This record gives sequence, structure tokens and C-alpha cells, in this order.
Amino acid sequence: MPGGRLTQQERQQIAVGLADGLAYAEIARRLGRPTSTITREVMRNGGPTEYRADLAHRATELRARRRGSAPSRGTEPVPQPHGRDAEAVSEFAEVFTTVLMASGVPKMMARVLTCLTITDSGSLTASELVRRLRVSPASISKAITFLESQGLVRRERDERRRERYIVDDDVWFRSMTATIRSLTQIIETARQGSAVLGAHTPAAVRLEKTARFLEIVSEGTVRAAEQAREVLHIGPETTSDGTADPGSAARE
Repeated sequence: MPGGRLTQQERQQIAVGLADGLAYAEIARRLGRPTSTITREVMRNGGPTEYRADLAHRATELRARRRGSAPSRGTEPVPQPHGRDAEAVSEFAEVFTTVLMASGVPKMMARVLTCLTITDSGSLTASELVRRLRVSPASISKAITFLESQGLVRRERDERRRERYIVDDDVWFRSMTATIRSLTQIIETARQGSAVLGAHTPAAVRLEKTARFLEIVSEGTVRAAEQAREVLHIGPETTSDGTADPGSAARE
């Protein structure tokens, strides 16, 4: 029943597939389900290493009972431009949110980041986020503060002096830059600890190796991020006949 809820037997097959190291797409193919359904099911129930079919089934039944007895507080449906399927967009938003959560982003912050990311303008006001996510202004404020600290959003004032929160093409470059700054602090602190603990002692050597490892990773990450940013921001060259040369970016 591809359009219905997952059965307990299907969840057991998901657990077996995960144990066998199958990709979500392959598990979905075997069950005749969308890959997004499998991804969402696994990520909201412990992730690939902690997924348990029986626990997932009971948790789903509990959520269904709660939804039946309480008013819905889900994301407000948004009219979709460009002929998009609103249901498919909503399903993708849920999958993207769960993947962000699995990477360590707290739930509300993940919801806000997803909402901004899948908006064509990449820009929403606090009131628009409150209306779409059906949460309090305080929740939005807290989420934005966190995301801003990670370099994942920026703020600016529009022509009506409203503060807008923006996810642009540079969002992941800024986020990686913020991560490198954090790693730099760890590197410096590790080296301070190495000096305190005494040169050539096991603990000091361990801290120095930690600092050097993170230093190498940081340098490599900065170079890769800058190269990727440059490639993505270089437009196609124009040939002598006035047409774009699609291979120009690859040759840079």
C-alpha cells in the first residue's frame, strides 16, 4: 500500500535492510515506497544505527493518537509556484529537517533553516516564519540567534524597515568559515594545554597531535571551500559567436 502508512512488517524489512548496509533508495525500491518515506522513517526513529522496527511502530502509533486528540501545529501549507506539488514539497521539507537534525542541528533551528532554504527568495520575516511554522515569536528568535552564530543565516532590513532573515548562495561557505574559527580556538587551546602538561609527556603529545590534525583539516577545508565558492560564482564565458561556453567553469 505505497500511499498508506508503513506497516510493522515493512518496518522490520527496513531494519533488516539497514543491518545489511543497504542504501535508503534500495530499501525503498524493495518496498515499493518513495525514498523520502524511508529516509523520514529512519531519521525520526533513531537514525540508521539506532533504528528499531518495534519501537518505531509504537512511536508512530503514539504520534497518531496525539494528532487525533490535539489541534494540529504543523507547518502551514504554502501555495507553491512553478507548478510544484505542494504535498511533495512538504514531504521534502520534513525529510530535509530530519537530516539536519541528524547532523546535530536542534529541531526548531532545523525547521527554520529548512523553511528559509526551500523559499525561492531565501528570505522571510519573523512574522512569516511564525505563520508558516506555527510557533511562537520567541522560538523563531532563539532559532535565528543559533543559526546566525553558525553562519547559516544573515539579517538585513527591507524597504519597510522589517528585519528579514536570509539564506543565500554563500550560506554554507559562511557556516564552514564559522566552523574553522571554532576549530582554531580548539587548536590554540590544545597547544596551550600541551605546554602546561609538559613537553614529551603522553598527554602533551596527544594534545599536540590533536592540534596538528585539526590544523591540517582546517587548512584543507578552507582551500576546498574557497575553490568551490569560486567555481560556483564564476559565470560561463562567452564564445566568439555570442553563445555561452558550458565548459569554461570546469577548465578554471
